[in-house]
Amino acid sequence: MALRANASGTISFGLVTIPVKIYTATTSHRVSFHMLHEKCGTRVHMQYVCPTDEEVVSRKELVRGFEHAKDQFVTLTEKELKQLEGERSDRIDILEFVPESAVDFTYFSDTHYLGPGKGGDRAYLLLAQAMTRTERLAIGRYGARGQDQLVLLRPYEGGLAMHKLHYADEVRSMSDVDYPRKVPFKQAEMDLAERLIDQLAVDSFDPGRYHDEYRDRVLEAVDQKIAGEEVTVAPEAPPAKIVDLFEALKRSLSDKSAGKAARGKTKRGSSKDTRESTGEAASENTKKARPRSTAVAHRTHAKAARRPGVHKTTGRRRSTSRTGTSG
Repeated sequence: MALRANASGTISFGLVTIPVKIYTATTSHRVSFHMLHEKCGTRVHMQYVCPTDEEVVSRKELVRGFEHAKDQFVTLTEKELKQLEGERSDRIDILEFVPESAVDFTYFSDTHYLGPGKGGDRAYLLLAQAMTRTERLAIGRYGARGQDQLVLLRPYEGGLAMHKLHYADEVRSMSDVDYPRKVPFKQAEMDLAERLIDQLAVDSFDPGRYHDEYRDRVLEAVDQKIAGEEVTVAPEAPPAKIVDLFEALKRSLSDKSAGKAARGKTKRGSSKDTRESTGEAASENTKKARPRSTAVAHRTHAKAARRPGVHKTTGRRRSTSRTGTSG
């Protein structure tokens, strides 16, 4: 399904202007909870209460205050805040082009896709391809909503992506973290660590291999509750207690090697496995194929229907917002 643009803008550098449409690049499928009154199960509402006057305060009675000292506030009116805003503009002004390796991941924030606006196809593709050929990223300023935002534009899958960047004073220094700068290692330890990395190394990142397992467990528990069952969670195996780094590395390598060997043996098969196509295996498979209970079948179907992009009509609401609580 085609994305819908949530804003429009104009990339500007030198005398060149490129109309673009702005699309949100990500969405959340995490579980959201509402706060309910335990006694009756009714959803509760949040109110603003003044502890001094001991009364509920309506929104129209609220003002914005900045705490400049402990319990000392200076207030700003909406009119004053409006005057402080910069020029509201849809322009994305490119300030400089930097090497691809020049910006650390720590500075990256929200991601948006940029698509060409009306009449901007040729210039849009020219910029994307020129940045790809020169291996450069664009640093710019976006004045949406009257607030200056530092942004980075980069070529992405033949088009352009825009990332909001943190300002330098918003990023904490790693030097403030207490960690050892130098620790002596045995060469054998380093060799084992590098071998373990090699065993886990892949040529590319495939995000489709991963999913939110916590979300799956929460939704499974919801299904169990709806079916009138007790919430059950498979216990996790306790981690092995190993205090020696060298021994931990050796065990990790051994586990990975055993896993690969088992997978290879399964793929190759053996003459003994031919029994699976005969009577004994067929009998075992028949037993495994017996229908499960109605509750388990319901949970499996509901779980599959909750995958992103698939919806199932049930008697409950399914939220896809961030895990948390709301009033």
